[in-house]
Amino acid sequence: MDQALVGQLVDAARAVVAGRAISANGHGNVSVRVPGEDAMVYSAASSLSGLGPEGVVLVDLDGGLLEGSLPPIQAAVVAMHTFLYRHDPGIGAVLHTHAPAATAFAVARRPIDCWIEAMAMFGLADGVPVAGYGPRGSDEAVANIRDALRPGVPAVLLANHGVLSFHRTAELAVLVNGVVEEAAQAALASQAIGGPVAIEPELRAAALQRVMAFAAAGTKTA
Repeated sequence: MDQALVGQLVDAARAVVAGRAISANGHGNVSVRVPGEDAMVYSAASSLSGLGPEGVVLVDLDGGLLEGSLPPIQAAVVAMHTFLYRHDPGIGAVLHTHAPAATAFAVARRPIDCWIEAMAMFGLADGVPVAGYGPRGSDEAVANIRDALRPGVPAVLLANHGVLSFHRTAELAVLVNGVVEEAAQAALASQAIGGPVAIEPELRAAALQRVMAFAAAGTKTA
């Protein structure tokens, strides 16, 4: 097993837990694609809290276990990871959490709109769609994820379940998960004062363009 990839996965798990965009028990799973191979490293522990290298396994993209020990509760959701890698060669990492506020939207089966600027900045200008409910790890659940995917949108809500984020790297998948949770938290908090208002569509593109312009300018020093 590639220890550098294992290290990336473990670091991603620690970042999710540190950022608190995860349920109190730390339940979730994360995977990283093995470059040039039809395989991924995957978290085999039921919680991302305290995950170490010993909790990482190697799985092929047909779901076959190649190295390590994979308990049933984690094996059940391998299919949604492998599907995303097969669906989009540009995806390098997949993260699933039960981030509390975002999961509230998943339980309500309500999409998350572009309520905060960070959504526009990180590929979520069109919001986060909801994949219909299917039993954990079932063909129906995977088909519902497939149907909910939108080009360029790196996250979906899983009805009555949680959040799925995916991106080129594990670091970016963690970032997206955090942005989705932040937007959901803000929306729920705003209910007391009239509810969330989405950013106007034409200004969502402007927010991204501003970020790109500042990035192109580089770091400034006095």
